[in-house]
Amino acid sequence: MTATAVTGMVLSAMPVGEYDKRLVILTKEKGKITAFAKGARKPGSAFLACSNPFSFGTFELYEGRSAYTILAVNITNYFEELRVDVEGAYYGMYFCELADYYSHEFEDGGESLKLLYQSLKALSLENIGKPLVRRIYELRLFQINGVAPQVFACVKCGRKEELVSYKETLSGVLCKNCRTGSKDTVKISEAALYTMQYILSAPLTKLYTFTVSGEVLQELETCMDIHAREQIDRELKSLKILKMMLL
Repeated sequence: MTATAVTGMVLSAMPVGEYDKRLVILTKEKGKITAFAKGARKPGSAFLACSNPFSFGTFELYEGRSAYTILAVNITNYFEELRVDVEGAYYGMYFCELADYYSHEFEDGGESLKLLYQSLKALSLENIGKPLVRRIYELRLFQINGVAPQVFACVKCGRKEELVSYKETLSGVLCKNCRTGSKDTVKISEAALYTMQYILSAPLTKLYTFTVSGEVLQELETCMDIHAREQIDRELKSLKILKMMLL
């Protein structure tokens, strides 16, 4: 039996049979994979704790015809802080489901995995706030997958000055001239525009080192909600639950 070692994080887990679990894991080396943890639901199983969402570490796998079987694990972070923070856990589940939506097997999952890891850590930072962490994560994940909105130049003429509004159907910003007579637009302030530009251009280690005003956050939320409706073709279950919880 030839084993393969991958670094990854459990995105979701589902009971299978009497004692097993079916895991979806985002890995650096193989993208998103499905793996079975045999006996993971048995008391005292070596896979009992590691077969839950947010478990990050090294997984030793055996590759079968249509899925992998986990042979051994070395978990380095369980994100225990999210397991005792209900709101943080729901945000984390949404992050995992969004990563699941965009990830595929046989692709490099390194960037998405690093972003997910840093974003889950950021959910515990009291100074930044979970709503801002969510919007940073969404925008950066869109960028990794090639579907980020255009916020550095006007989507109509390419002008980089006086960018004043966001146009839904074009997934980007308009300059002052192109905005005239254009429908389906929302006003965007210079501060909100700079925030979006920073999120898309900053090193990953600097993503969660700033805060914004309530007004800027509201603008960011509006633009990201508009863009998400254009890019995601179904309602994510975890996001629906998160919205209900935050009402």
